[in-house]
Amino acid sequence: MTITPPSLRVPFADLVDLHRPLLDDLDDVWRRVSRSARSIGGELLDEFEELWAGACGTAHCVGVANGTDAIELALRALGIGPGHEVVVPANTFAATAEAVLAVGAAPVFVDVGADTLLVDAGTVAPALSERTGAVIVVHLYGQAADVPGIQALLAGTGAVVVEDCAQAHGARWLGRPVGGLGSAGCFSFYPGKNLGAFGDGGAVVTDDAAVAAAVRRLADHGRSSTDKHRHDVVGRNSRLDALQAGLLTVKLRHLEGWNRRRRQVHAWYAEGLSTLQGARTVAQRPESTSVHHLEVVRVAARGEVQRELTGRGVETGVHYPVVCNEQPAFASSRRTALPVATAAAEQVLSLPMHPGLTQDEVRYVVSVLREVLER
Repeated sequence: MTITPPSLRVPFADLVDLHRPLLDDLDDVWRRVSRSARSIGGELLDEFEELWAGACGTAHCVGVANGTDAIELALRALGIGPGHEVVVPANTFAATAEAVLAVGAAPVFVDVGADTLLVDAGTVAPALSERTGAVIVVHLYGQAADVPGIQALLAGTGAVVVEDCAQAHGARWLGRPVGGLGSAGCFSFYPGKNLGAFGDGGAVVTDDAAVAAAVRRLADHGRSSTDKHRHDVVGRNSRLDALQAGLLTVKLRHLEGWNRRRRQVHAWYAEGLSTLQGARTVAQRPESTSVHHLEVVRVAARGEVQRELTGRGVETGVHYPVVCNEQPAFASSRRTALPVATAAAEQVLSLPMHPGLTQDEVRYVVSVLREVLER
């Protein structure tokens, strides 16, 4: 039986509640930018880049306009381009593959693990060739993937690992933060992320000074670091503005606490879902400290289940209903059978997940899901 009145609404995310305690500090950032008239670059950007590099355990951070640009610029800075193949998990947002095509390389889509829905050395190995220039490891749903295992697979090949960390701010693999595991880590600060801006934003982190310098140059119209009137390469305009950097600095102070709360919310879900027939959860690797960006279950008849939940006030999402190798935009890419990712795309359902969720709300979600599946 449902333990909470069906009139309850459980939002998928709640940024208004998240921001409410921060309003004074967020307003201070706006006033600081207004007084300085320095809206591009400057102290606020420098401060955030230093703090985010430290949080990721890397020597360098370069703020850019968005997460897609972050991947593209990282690939370019690492020398990936025409003639190269880049291994990409089929179970990811289209932006991961878009960035590969943007640098002139060819995405090669691979399957994912049946329990975690993440890539690992076993799923990557069959896709490697003499043309492989990079493997993009996506830390999906907030869980860290096995970057060291994939790096060991690539040893001696010259191929590099680029991390797509758009859903994994603060996640760790054996205690090491994501972003600092491969040759470069790429983050999105889209508002709904664990660390989100008030618009688009992104960053590339790396221990390689040359890669960081190349990303900064490419993101600023290919401009020389010593002469702003000289453009050494063809670049683009992809800069994280000072206002967003300042807002992110305010929110960064709370990220660890928010992520702890997400782990608690996940624990409540795990307890309730453990006895639920018809809903398969995503396995958690013991080496990974997840930040639970999404709470994903796999159900049959997803459309019907989602409509029932919506009717009972439970907001849900789907990440993602079409695997990348079946998207029309990537029709020219190599096509192979990817059964795990393809099956998951028809089943995955994202339940409400944010730091403001209460135990009663989680219990309500699970109880409604139970009723729907039993019916």
